[in-house]
Amino acid sequence: MNVSNAHQPKVVVLGAGSLFFGRQSIWQMVHSSYLNNGTLALVDTDEDRLAKMVNLAKAVAKENKVPLRVEGSTNRREVLKGADFVVLSFAEDTVKYRGIDCQVSLKYGIRMCSGDTIGPGGIFRAMRELPVIMACAKDIEELCPDAWVINYINPSAVHGIALSRYAPKLKSFALCDGHHMPHIKAQYAVRAGIIADPGDFTAAIDRQFDFRVAGVNHFTWLLKAVYEGQDVTPAIAASIRKKAEQETADRDAKSLFNDSIACQLYDIFGYIPTCTAHTKEYVPYWQGLGKTKDVLPQLAIWETDERYKRHEEMWRQVDGFLSGELPIAGYMRSFGPDHATDIIESMVGNLGKRFFINTLNDGAVTNMNNDAFLELLCEVSMEGVRPLPVGEMPRGIRGMQELVLDTHELTAEAVAERSFAKLRRAMLTDPLVNSIHDADMIIKELLDQEKEVLPKYWYE
Repeated sequence: MNVSNAHQPKVVVLGAGSLFFGRQSIWQMVHSSYLNNGTLALVDTDEDRLAKMVNLAKAVAKENKVPLRVEGSTNRREVLKGADFVVLSFAEDTVKYRGIDCQVSLKYGIRMCSGDTIGPGGIFRAMRELPVIMACAKDIEELCPDAWVINYINPSAVHGIALSRYAPKLKSFALCDGHHMPHIKAQYAVRAGIIADPGDFTAAIDRQFDFRVAGVNHFTWLLKAVYEGQDVTPAIAASIRKKAEQETADRDAKSLFNDSIACQLYDIFGYIPTCTAHTKEYVPYWQGLGKTKDVLPQLAIWETDERYKRHEEMWRQVDGFLSGELPIAGYMRSFGPDHATDIIESMVGNLGKRFFINTLNDGAVTNMNNDAFLELLCEVSMEGVRPLPVGEMPRGIRGMQELVLDTHELTAEAVAERSFAKLRRAMLTDPLVNSIHDADMIIKELLDQEKEVLPKYWYE
């Protein structure tokens, strides 16, 4: 079926109980005229959470008088047949295990504010999630081989690399919501002084604003910002510096001192990081390893208990809509567009919009390999993903990118090949690891503490 003409797409969400994506996918599937004549199939292994999300989707579709069909199953194989898109958005007790990753790493002097893409946290999250992703890929190859597979699970680059390398027959790419277009470009237009408010962003401004971002996921940089022929990078940096002056210490670990850190990185490299909440974890400067006192403190650590509280609040909101405590009529005002479903809508409707996507470089960054897996602005349609030209990755930044890519590729290979030697090599290539013995102890302790969710082959 050519869904771009029929406008009856079937979108399967594996991990519907993921509050990161599940609620937004309902919003977009109901909102979009290109999608709301189709099918939303929700899959989750937790029966109670699945039932809540299915009932919520049905209630929102009914309230908004759209013919969206809603399916649900705890077994993905029951709903994959006929899928046009399969979104991977699951995680096994991710709050708990990210907390374990971060605390064990801290014991050996590695500080992670997020712990899901680089460092021991990124490696072990891939060890937990990637075997399930590849099992899903096998089922997709059998039951809906023409579907687009969209990975929305961190570490996004590791999983994207694995899908492209070990399931090459599938059409796949990976996403991160941090560079959702056009919102991210509008935000930088505000910082550049081009517009006063993101709502003022227009198609004309979009055309005049040459905005180029590239890098490995969570380690991306603004490489060019030119508006009407003028470099506005200094104006953007000045705006960030002004915000840095107002920063306080009452922020969560991922948000703490991000503007100040962005300014320091800009002063060093001459380019602005566009995902500082994660990028600060990819470099060693705020690990507390210096012999003298730095201007900024070392990284704060991922807060497990606070994350649990946030998730509980989100489930209370879902329960409120289902019980009637919150009017279901307010659902569409409570959420908004999501990166993945925006892309699906554009592909189905052949809308020709451009999005930041994690995919193979294919010449976009001229001084990195074609198979480098990077986050790039792309043209995307049912025919495929085409990265747009970026130019060169600056020296210094490029070297760090290559090290991160090597770590990610070794991690993907270790999991796919069930290779302990490559697991150890990935850990010792990682930019946050400083000691062979510490690395070995981290691996040993995390294998011990995460035995319930890791594949048995790591223990044979």
